[in-house]
Amino acid sequence: MSKSICSTGLRWLWLAVVVIIVDLGSKFLIMGNFQLGESMPLIPYLNLFYAQNHGAAFSFLADKGGWQRWFFAVIALAIVVALVVMMYRGTAKQKLNNIAFAMIIGGALGNLFDRLYHGFVVDFIDFYVGNWHFATFNLADSFICVGAALVVLEGFLAKPKEAEKSKG
Repeated sequence: MSKSICSTGLRWLWLAVVVIIVDLGSKFLIMGNFQLGESMPLIPYLNLFYAQNHGAAFSFLADKGGWQRWFFAVIALAIVVALVVMMYRGTAKQKLNNIAFAMIIGGALGNLFDRLYHGFVVDFIDFYVGNWHFATFNLADSFICVGAALVVLEGFLAKPKEAEKSKG
């Protein structure tokens, strides 16, 4: 028996498309208007800074000769497939989970596009305090982190059936 896509979590994939558009659009603007290493202050503690990340988070494995590009691409694809399957198995009513999964999928695909097309991920958000700078990141990374935080948050929230049982 097949399910209607609108009744599953796949109904929320439109959000992943929005995340991809916003992420790739921001990276396109940075690459078109900044030279590699160029910085522009936005507000205190926040700069736009064009960087290329050949590794993963915090430039993990960035200097390993190129194999990591394909390794991280395969990991991103595996995560996207797993989350799409989870969304299909879930219902459209599981809003928080579906929003979280869609944000992670969109961010992963945005960074995957960079990896496959450019050979690196475009990073441009530079958060700092004094002389300490957090690792430069991009909007896809932000969406992935917010999505992961929502998954954790959802784990702490009482399910409707569990809430009824605890009252009775």
